[in-house]
Amino acid sequence: MKASEIPSSSQHLLENEEQPTTVTPTPTPTKNSKKLALIPLIFIIFFEVSGGPYGAEAAIGAAGPLLAILGFLIFPFIWSVPEALVTAELATTFPGNGGFVIWADKAFGPFWGSLMGSWKLLSAVCNLASYPVLCLDYIKLIYPILDSGLPRYIAIFFISMFLSFLNYLGLSIVGYTAVVLGVLSLCPFWLITLFSIPKIDPSRWLSLGQKGVKKDWNLFFNTLFWNLNFWDNASTLAGEVEQPQKTFPKALFSAGIVTCISYVLPLLGTSGAVPLEQGEWIDGYFANLASMIAGNWLKYWMELGIALSVIGLYEAQLSSCAYQILGMAEMGLLPRVFGVRSEWFNTPWVGILVPTLVALVVSYMTFTDIVSSVNFLYSLGMLLEFASFLWLRRKMPKAKRPYRVPLSMPGLLVMCFIPSCFLVYVMLVAHSTVYIVSALLTVLAIAWYFFMEFCKTKMWFDFETVDQDKVDDEIF
Repeated sequence: MKASEIPSSSQHLLENEEQPTTVTPTPTPTKNSKKLALIPLIFIIFFEVSGGPYGAEAAIGAAGPLLAILGFLIFPFIWSVPEALVTAELATTFPGNGGFVIWADKAFGPFWGSLMGSWKLLSAVCNLASYPVLCLDYIKLIYPILDSGLPRYIAIFFISMFLSFLNYLGLSIVGYTAVVLGVLSLCPFWLITLFSIPKIDPSRWLSLGQKGVKKDWNLFFNTLFWNLNFWDNASTLAGEVEQPQKTFPKALFSAGIVTCISYVLPLLGTSGAVPLEQGEWIDGYFANLASMIAGNWLKYWMELGIALSVIGLYEAQLSSCAYQILGMAEMGLLPRVFGVRSEWFNTPWVGILVPTLVALVVSYMTFTDIVSSVNFLYSLGMLLEFASFLWLRRKMPKAKRPYRVPLSMPGLLVMCFIPSCFLVYVMLVAHSTVYIVSALLTVLAIAWYFFMEFCKTKMWFDFETVDQDKVDDEIF
């Protein structure tokens, strides 16, 4: 991630500066508010991005040990670092719930803010739907009755409801749960790395793959891309973070270190400790490697760690969805009812309930094409996010930026251009079904924005209004 996180000095209010036409929601403090501290935020970001090296095996299967290790060493600097730096600057400049929705709204207006919210929310909810299914895939190894039929559907329902209830209890509980889950799910990887050391043959790291095995570049880059993505998701929680201007850069930097180490060290250890059988390096192979290197006890712990990681992924993703919806309600992009908080726990219970129910429906479907399509929409959202970042630097040069990426505009253009190329690549390799589904979902997202505007004119629902002068004073 970033090599430096020295914040720039705040700028003074300029009375003659052109004021933006949109608003940033300011969270309303209540007696039940409990802000998210640094350590829990680090692990929430960790689960938003990674959750551990589960699934990283496919990189070696696709291109061999050398390119996989280099990929997880180099790719963070050309993809993860720019995304994290953009998040650090904008989340501290506009520290309200909603994150990237606020940024697009500030840069280009409410239409683009709403479209950004729809793209990212569709992507997040479908990812959310996959986690209870993945968790059940490991539980069924112990209870085969959960493999299919009514018992499987009932289990998915209760797993989803239980995990969502944890979110309802409060973001601080989610944060400290993420700390525990993170430590427990990473422990087997630290152990397998230690047990691998006496068996390592460094020459194995230099292998470009077995002879006769064709490299799968699409799988290789997708594995890197999706294992080092979603650094901006935690920005939707900025209004719930303790001193976000100071906490967010530190959390992003620390989560970046934890994430990169969690990939590189286990890959170095295991690929150096066993002879290369490239066809075996698929999702879940780490568990078999644990058995070969240390014994079945570590294999079982590894499998348990996968289930724990999936729980952490679900909790972090649902938190991001819930507070994005809350932020959009605070901005007036959604009706006020979407921003209702629990009287007991001060959590946005409507924002938790809506993605839970949608994800529950999707989890009962065969949704390979849908997931591919929402990943396409996420890529569109990231391109809009980079554009928002660059335009806000030009549009609001005097805004207070507690953290400021230490580059001039030409440097920022280069920084954003490289990851944008990967986003375009991901979209270009999609098949025709993905283009059709993505186009339909985008049309629905546009229709939703204009329907909300129509509801405002007819006063069918109550919408929040924000004091523009107060917001301008906070930004400049």
